[in-house]
Amino acid sequence: MGSHDGEADELPPPPPVRSDMVPIKAEYVVGESPPNMPVKPKRVPMARPGVGRKGQSIHLYSNHFEVSVNSPEDFFFHYHVNLKFEDGRPVDGKGIGRKVMDKLQQTYHSELSNKDFAYDGEKSLFTVGALPQKNHEFTVVLEEASTGKTAANGSPGGDDSPGGGDRKRVRRLYQLKTFKVEISFAAEIPMSAIGQVIRGEESKNSLEALRVLDIILRQHSSKQGLLVVRQSFFRNNPSNLVDLGGGVMGCRGFHSSFSGTQSGLSLNIDVSTTMIVKPGPVIDFLIANQKVDHPSRINWQKAKSALRSLRIKTIHYNAEFKIIGLSEKNCKEQTFPLKQRNGNHGECDTIEITVYDYYKKKGIQLQHSGDLPCINAGKQKSPTYFPMELCHLLPLQRYTKALSTLQRSSLVEKSRQKPQERMTVIDDALQRSNYSSDSMLRSCGISIAPKFTQIEGRVLQAPKLKAGNGEDIFTRNGRWNFTNKKLIQTCSVDKWAVVNFSARCNVRNLICDLIRNASAKGIQMDQPLDVVEENPSMRRAAVSRRVDDMFEQIKSKLPGAPKFLLCLLPERKICEIYGPWKRKCLADYGIVTQCLAPMRVNDPYLFNLLMKINAKLGGLNSLLQIETSLAIPHVSKVPTIILGMDVSHGHPGQSDKPSIAAVVSSRQWPHISKYRASVHTQSPRLEMMSSLFKPQGTDDCGLIRESLLDFYTSSGNRKPENIIIFRDGVSESQFTQVINIELDQIIEACKFLDEKWSPKFTVIVAQKNHHTRFFQTGSPDNVPPGTVMDNVVCHPRNFDFYMCAHAGMIGTTRPTHYHVLHDEIGFSADEMQEFVHSLSYVYQRSTTAISVVAPIRYAHLAAAQVGTFLKYEEMSDASSSQGGHTSAGSAPVPELPRLDEKVRSSMFFC
Repeated sequence: MGSHDGEADELPPPPPVRSDMVPIKAEYVVGESPPNMPVKPKRVPMARPGVGRKGQSIHLYSNHFEVSVNSPEDFFFHYHVNLKFEDGRPVDGKGIGRKVMDKLQQTYHSELSNKDFAYDGEKSLFTVGALPQKNHEFTVVLEEASTGKTAANGSPGGDDSPGGGDRKRVRRLYQLKTFKVEISFAAEIPMSAIGQVIRGEESKNSLEALRVLDIILRQHSSKQGLLVVRQSFFRNNPSNLVDLGGGVMGCRGFHSSFSGTQSGLSLNIDVSTTMIVKPGPVIDFLIANQKVDHPSRINWQKAKSALRSLRIKTIHYNAEFKIIGLSEKNCKEQTFPLKQRNGNHGECDTIEITVYDYYKKKGIQLQHSGDLPCINAGKQKSPTYFPMELCHLLPLQRYTKALSTLQRSSLVEKSRQKPQERMTVIDDALQRSNYSSDSMLRSCGISIAPKFTQIEGRVLQAPKLKAGNGEDIFTRNGRWNFTNKKLIQTCSVDKWAVVNFSARCNVRNLICDLIRNASAKGIQMDQPLDVVEENPSMRRAAVSRRVDDMFEQIKSKLPGAPKFLLCLLPERKICEIYGPWKRKCLADYGIVTQCLAPMRVNDPYLFNLLMKINAKLGGLNSLLQIETSLAIPHVSKVPTIILGMDVSHGHPGQSDKPSIAAVVSSRQWPHISKYRASVHTQSPRLEMMSSLFKPQGTDDCGLIRESLLDFYTSSGNRKPENIIIFRDGVSESQFTQVINIELDQIIEACKFLDEKWSPKFTVIVAQKNHHTRFFQTGSPDNVPPGTVMDNVVCHPRNFDFYMCAHAGMIGTTRPTHYHVLHDEIGFSADEMQEFVHSLSYVYQRSTTAISVVAPIRYAHLAAAQVGTFLKYEEMSDASSSQGGHTSAGSAPVPELPRLDEKVRSSMFFC
């Protein structure tokens, strides 16, 4: 382990043992370390080694609001809530819990000592001070509109035997439901633990105390009728909604959560967006969602999946139901058993009637639902059918499926806000929330300052870059250009060809312009060996056949294997050919390839293309001046490898798509601008990396070994003495796993290579998914690139800082939050911040500083590109090849094909 910050000096020797004392025999507990085995101390995030001083001072506001707490003597009491129906069945429906607990509080206020409580909507309830007893049992009666529970006759009108007249039907819809609620004591949490949060002494109690405060915020918003998504809240207000097409709307709301910072407890408020289903007629939603022009063209299998669990209101009487599916037959053919009085002493006959005829009989003329399936809002065994046109989707219902590329770009575009606008919206959210009226917050003695927190930040000087011929590149506002300059290390492009998958463009002109631009930047680019046009008969064939056919043509037309292929894709870059093409080139043949969709091709576009081609073929576009002069603290002095690690998951709605773990590593030390990548699949949604170290006999098939061997061979047969790890995409709750489980795997991989080798490790986590923002005082612009912030709203104890390395051109800049969890190398705060800043300038694909260090951005790219090798249809097929990692009881994960060794160490992802 590295520095032992904050540890006491050496302890005095223990007192001598009295001669009459008999030692107690320790019992060995299974699952703990056996006797005489030293227990390995658990690593914890390191303490801050001081604050940074470098850079020009800048006055900022942050969207953190100071919170004062006045009653630290009390205790939160945590109770476990068990909700059951009258017959003992557990209640599992979402949303019903809050209704039951609200009614319970109204009904039994005095029995609960008139206490307010915070309920999380599921199993936990918190009070300030204790309830009268440790265990309570209550009966709660709710009068509510039918949720679609039906009589066994499966009639269309809710809990009704439709023969009994309309008055009876409406009366039956509003039924009384009885619940049993058991409340039992679980734990007590001292409110003084909030003080621990502020001191940075995180414990189970302090994290629980913060959780209680966050639950109070959720309950407060829920009572106002807002949609609650974790700590974000959404109001049903037309001005907050934007149409994204496809029956989906973006809904703007706000995020609100408590955290401990250097300046005390703070409330972080920010703008937040979620997707909701467009409310209104169900049929309109389906037509928009499937992009069809008529109900007859709707794919009902897809419709069933899109509608499941959505809530509807029926317009023929004002009641709400939850959709569980669709009828097998259409409305004119779907029958159900209807009970009718036959006039003999009140006896009933049962007749089979279609849903369509039933409504016709009731005087409801259906215009266009007769030939469509009905909505089933009952149960699988006792359905309740409603004709489609009588059903309207309720507002504020989350849309959880994956968005299309078009919808995603529309959402980003429409939810952008300039810094000033964002500040206004945040301020408005705080006023509207009216937290001061919340009795629960009042009983915790909490009051929230109405003003944005003021902070002193620093702007670091941009690093200088080097171009070809020893020329300097001066960066300005996080940007630079290569006008009249050459790239620093150029590749030669020979033995190459163009393949054209039916893109409509003048290929000859494109080649001519590309060679001209290459020459201007110092790249020697020959004429291509050939232009291989796709066979017109293949255009409508399956993608894999199109790719295979293209390779047959390449084999027959070219004199030998090409070194590089320029691939023209039709319409847009993200098309179905992309993945299979990349897989064929990189995994099967080991050919470097660059794809483009030649829509608007001009010289800046071609220069960008050439930057990628140069990097992929082993060149470098620019280097840091401190990289060439060996002036990077710690890194330039001794062999140092930099790792970027990320796990990418499928979109929401693709729960069986394997997650993809990527490790990107630097090579050719003392460079820190050249990287290569290794990629594996792992179990869906698994955030921790499961394949860093994978011993198989005398071999290790893990991701790290490959990186270390490549570093050794590319850096003059030197082993790294320093290993710097940048990890993306983990939350605070997983920090200890990163520095205990993942770091241990990396150490094991090192020991597996050489038992005597003990490099020093530094582990840094980068987070983009947070809600802290910074605003310049007295300026409407975003903060300048290089802005760093390590005080006031940072962690009270741990080594963290926020950095905006890039120039935010649109919307409000999102800073990256870096957490240095472990540092054996011994960076000072200034050295670490300048190092991270420099790594935002080595990204070979662009002439701008980027918002996160390049190794992490490369890990994203590598995971995304190699992820396209696995077609979604193949996901369910378990692959038997060597890398299928499985979680307990799940199907094997399909393994990615290994890249051909000719391209394995290239920047293929660039």
